[in-house]
Amino acid sequence: MNRYVTGAVIKRLREKQRLTQAELAEIIGVSDKAVSKWETGKGYPDITLLDPIAKALRISTIELLSGNDITNRNRSGNILKSQLYVCPACRNAVCSIGEALVSCCGITLPPLEAEDEDDEHRIHCTLVEDEFFVSVDHEMSKEHYISFLAYVSGDRLNMVKLYPEGNAEARFKFKGSGLLYCYCIKHGLIRKRISKSSAKG
Repeated sequence: MNRYVTGAVIKRLREKQRLTQAELAEIIGVSDKAVSKWETGKGYPDITLLDPIAKALRISTIELLSGNDITNRNRSGNILKSQLYVCPACRNAVCSIGEALVSCCGITLPPLEAEDEDDEHRIHCTLVEDEFFVSVDHEMSKEHYISFLAYVSGDRLNMVKLYPEGNAEARFKFKGSGLLYCYCIKHGLIRKRISKSSAKG
């Protein structure tokens, strides 16, 4: 991680849990003086204590390090509001339905911001019976390729991983209007709104 937990974060999260310094100290097995030193910026907790501190404060270690405790306010889970994340180191793709803190390869990932399709990333969609056939006119070399295609409708997200030696195409079961996404490793996330009437049949 590129930052370490601060005393202000520990204090804020401790107070949110209505714990005294002594109570937090007892839970994690340190003295209340140690907690006081952390919170006043006169010291930092040992790295081996991060997991116990996070558990005591009822958050993840990643949230503790980032200083953000994430509460999913989107309990209804409208999947069209999903966030997509891609790790720049290993190309791992992650989806979250609600607000989340996502980390991969030691990097905290920001949610991707999709841009509308353009001439270099034109997403073609043909409806064949009950399936969408989706393709993108794009080179598929190791240096520049489409990493995945995804179809998001009201109640599901389907993603197909692509590789440089293959074609930028996939089939998805039609589940109503939604969004098609393609992820270009150089230009990021591209989207297209799709419905039964807008797909070529």
